[in-house]
Amino acid sequence: MLNTKVEQFLNRQVEREEYSANLYISMAVWAEVNGFSGVADWLYAQAEEERLHMLKFVKYINERGGRALIGAVAQPPSDFKNVKSLFEEVLKHEQFISQSINEIIGVCIDERDFTSQNWLQFFVNEQIEEEASVQKIIDKLKLIGDGNLYMLDRDIMSLRTTTAQ
Repeated sequence: MLNTKVEQFLNRQVEREEYSANLYISMAVWAEVNGFSGVADWLYAQAEEERLHMLKFVKYINERGGRALIGAVAQPPSDFKNVKSLFEEVLKHEQFISQSINEIIGVCIDERDFTSQNWLQFFVNEQIEEEASVQKIIDKLKLIGDGNLYMLDRDIMSLRTTTAQ
């Protein structure tokens, strides 16, 4: 049976994963309408991955005897200064999600829910990869400066980590 406090934190993460998916779709729309189809594809793929993460949390909560809750999600921003600032926002958001996962693990330890703590290890590893992947893109954008983004836009999918699902 899932510990009540752990269940609350896991349900909070369901909402955060759903928000992540919506945020990346919103970013993808901005990129697409501004001519960055490669960046848009990268963000759409990220959005799909976040939706899958949300479903993993939902299924885990339900399988452990809890009840997953699907609530309203805040509307994400829809306008961004440029591609570099967009990816800086992605990194900031991924760092927030990493912090959130770590907080849930802390609750699991406090509540002695070692099963959930172990299950969450997938997401710890996932966040390490996510942050590194986005940082790699930001590093490339710093090399380019305010110059031509054509080649980065064309090749960005090769910078995406695809191990998680």
